[in-house]
Amino acid sequence: MYKYEHGGDVYSSKTTADGKEYIDFSANINPLGLPAGVKEAVKSALKNCVNYPDPFCRELRTATANYLQVAEENIFFGNGAADVLFRLVLALKPRRALLLAPTFADYEKALRSVDCKINCYDLQPQRDFKIGKGILRAITTTTDMVVICNPNNPTGQLTDRELLLKILNKCVEVNAKLLIDECFMDFVDADRSFSMRDLLEEYPNLIILKAFTKTFAMPGIRLGYCLNGDAKLHEMLYKHGQDWSVSILAQEAGKAALQEQYYLYAAFTLIKEERQYLINQLRSLGAEVYGSHANYIFFKMEQPKNLDVLLREQGYLIRSCANYHNLNEDYYRIAVKTRVLNRGLIKAIKEVKKNALFAGNH
Repeated sequence: MYKYEHGGDVYSSKTTADGKEYIDFSANINPLGLPAGVKEAVKSALKNCVNYPDPFCRELRTATANYLQVAEENIFFGNGAADVLFRLVLALKPRRALLLAPTFADYEKALRSVDCKINCYDLQPQRDFKIGKGILRAITTTTDMVVICNPNNPTGQLTDRELLLKILNKCVEVNAKLLIDECFMDFVDADRSFSMRDLLEEYPNLIILKAFTKTFAMPGIRLGYCLNGDAKLHEMLYKHGQDWSVSILAQEAGKAALQEQYYLYAAFTLIKEERQYLINQLRSLGAEVYGSHANYIFFKMEQPKNLDVLLREQGYLIRSCANYHNLNEDYYRIAVKTRVLNRGLIKAIKEVKKNALFAGNH
């Protein structure tokens, strides 16, 4: 049976043994929830669902191009960033790709769907799971695609622009595509946050992946896109998938989301404060915290074992990172939420640690 390996599985069991609803820290969603303007836009669009959606997302493309200050023809939309990822791989059919380890699992899943061979650049805890210049040696003449998640998932670690530029130029040398996943860049502190989208025209081999999912807390609506300056690639993307992958509801939700400037400011302010709160609390509990520059915290906690299982019994879902390459069962990822929910999670961790210590002494 197929095994689902992402966070956010609130369907397998909806309540604890004593009937409490789970609080989901396993999926990295904006803690402010779906914006009111997006809800209203979806409601208003229901009457238009008797028609097929616009296959070219024309109004959404115009709104997004104005929002990002990029050319409309450089944007391609899909049914979430994962849908765009799989379509990119199907269109390009790379023979050999370079991935980080650990990183988001769907890169490998998509690439293997076209029998692409995978090489890994291992991220080491001794280097705080940061990418080093050694990655340049790993990009060879046999490399067709390099994928960099920035900030990386699950580590939340950033790759600085200077190194990304070197990687991009090395990809030009060997005729490889560079896919940079910037889905979490909106949550990074302003002084460290940047996008490579200003280089799209200069580097047609550069592809940037983005999504509305995390930023606007709308994973159930499914809306993602990529940015690229290669007109031929965009034509291939349209040819390698259905014409109506973005519903009318998703297109209207996206247009409304781009108007939510105060919502974004409030979310960014909240996440910055609560991220530091969680980091401090976890460190006080003996956890080793790495990276964590986005809206999630990546940490190692050796005791108690099976922390995710123990917290599930307490009504909290967290993401075990045991299935990521280069990690083991001592690594976890949690979303940043509101203070009340964050405090509840920390209290639960203290409780399970105390219980485990008590059990070990008796």
